[in-house]
Amino acid sequence: MARQIDRLSPSQIDSKPPGRYADGNGLYLVVDALRPGAAARPRRRWLFMFRARSVTAGGKSKRFEMGLGTAGKAGLGLAEARRKAADARRLLIDGTNPLQHRRDLRASESVPFGVFAEQYINDVVAREAKNEKHIAQWRMTLLGPKESEGPDYCASLRPKRVDQVTTEDVLLVLRPIWDEKRETASRIRGRIARVLDAAKAAKKRSGDNPAAWTGHLDQLLAKKRERAANHKAVPYTELPAFMIDLRQRNSISASALEFTILCAARTGEIIGATWSEIDFDRKLFAVPPERMKAGKEHKVPLSDRAVEILESLRSPNTKAADFLFPGAKRGKPLSNMAMLELLRGMREGATVHGFRSSFSTWCTEVTDHDPETREFCLAHIVGSKAQQSYVRGTSLEKRRAVLADWAEFLKNSKQL
Repeated sequence: MARQIDRLSPSQIDSKPPGRYADGNGLYLVVDALRPGAAARPRRRWLFMFRARSVTAGGKSKRFEMGLGTAGKAGLGLAEARRKAADARRLLIDGTNPLQHRRDLRASESVPFGVFAEQYINDVVAREAKNEKHIAQWRMTLLGPKESEGPDYCASLRPKRVDQVTTEDVLLVLRPIWDEKRETASRIRGRIARVLDAAKAAKKRSGDNPAAWTGHLDQLLAKKRERAANHKAVPYTELPAFMIDLRQRNSISASALEFTILCAARTGEIIGATWSEIDFDRKLFAVPPERMKAGKEHKVPLSDRAVEILESLRSPNTKAADFLFPGAKRGKPLSNMAMLELLRGMREGATVHGFRSSFSTWCTEVTDHDPETREFCLAHIVGSKAQQSYVRGTSLEKRRAVLADWAEFLKNSKQL
């Protein structure tokens, strides 16, 4: 009579063709069939099959399959597979489902989402991030704001064990902000998805990612985005009068706003600026890549009025690391809302970013400056990489002329 156990030999593990081969006592060697285009060698794995009572089947006996790992030279040998199968059989004798026992063990080793997210930020995000701001955004959105003010988007998610996070848990975070803050919500979703992918790789959870977008959340959240409203701009014809009003306001916010307008810059490029980025001899402001939308350094030629503003703010005690426009808190820059709040009190509905549109329209309708120079003044990406390299290398003096004309236009009261 043929042996019922220990049917396989070690030499057979790597030589069996596709199929399922019993070793006995529920242990099987599974050699998967080759798929078209797959590697020449089929995947080999160990499987333990058993029967046990199932809660979902009303307490009736049901057949279960439990993977034990990869078989052969790349994984478990025959002896080790037999030991694992024997351990599973002992659990069955004691009345324990070995598959559920393994799940319980993994769950007991799991960690809360907040704890794992913090570890992921420290171990992965902090090492790959280009700047501290990027790391801070991850921390704020997933771990909550440092101080009491500001939204705590993932407060409901952090206590959840990573292996128990569901689609509903993710939707509970995203739905309240999906329509109002679509960009923020999209970034949070992506960050949650990355953390859960890492948790799965670390064997802290299994199954599909509940924060996945394609084929999952894209079916549950509205995909159509409202068209972004244009940044409302002050018409360039009204700017000389506006600038007279602005210069009469003695505040850091007013100086920052005027400097921003003169440089045709974005808010983030200005509020984070330090004195180390200013070259008074060459009248240049070098904005580092981390504050630029395109991720490349941008050199801004400074008009005489721009230099005058900086000279009025510089003191004998000014240090290179100090901010050009300091905020209310010591060692902190001006708030990114400070200029907008000032502007709201001067022109209802206008935005700081809108002055870039005013500059662009003025440059097109009033001057003979070429479009490429205008676009480079705005730090827009123009043309191929080769063209960008050439124009950036030769347009500094052209841009200096444009911004000098812009400054002259803004102070020319005769246009009123």
